[in-house]
Amino acid sequence: MSKALRHEPGRVGLTLDEAGWVPVSDFLSALGIDRATLDAVVAGNDKQRFAVAVGPDGVERIRANQGHSVAVELGLVAQAPPEVLFHGTNAAFLASIQETGLNKGGRHHVHLSPDTATARRVGTRRGGAVVILTVAAGEMARAGHVFYRSDNGVWLADAVPPEFISVG
Repeated sequence: MSKALRHEPGRVGLTLDEAGWVPVSDFLSALGIDRATLDAVVAGNDKQRFAVAVGPDGVERIRANQGHSVAVELGLVAQAPPEVLFHGTNAAFLASIQETGLNKGGRHHVHLSPDTATARRVGTRRGGAVVILTVAAGEMARAGHVFYRSDNGVWLADAVPPEFISVG
């Protein structure tokens, strides 16, 4: 589901609208799943990656809340972040992060977590030893960096320069 809604919708024959939404009926057909399966995945996803809503035309739609590598406009509004946020990553990337900071790569934003437990869970996705980075988000915001908060509570930034990152 993530791949179809965040990275390669065309691979399964889907076209996302400008905000990343696709009709639920199209999504079910493209993935070959039934509605009960979709509802179970949306409700049970520990990161609450997906949103389902009825559009102004009365059509029920689904989209990913963030993490896209395809062009979408999520309608995010800048918000003041908490003083600290966290990012979980593989220890193998630590030296590079300490040198260049956290960069969005092929995605729209860097993803930051409001707590260390979530950051640790995110950091385990690639295996290996996990390192939790503390981001001085309040200080970053005061220095002019913009933050957004997605519907599922993930904090987003364009980049995190190394001077705002500490280990632990």
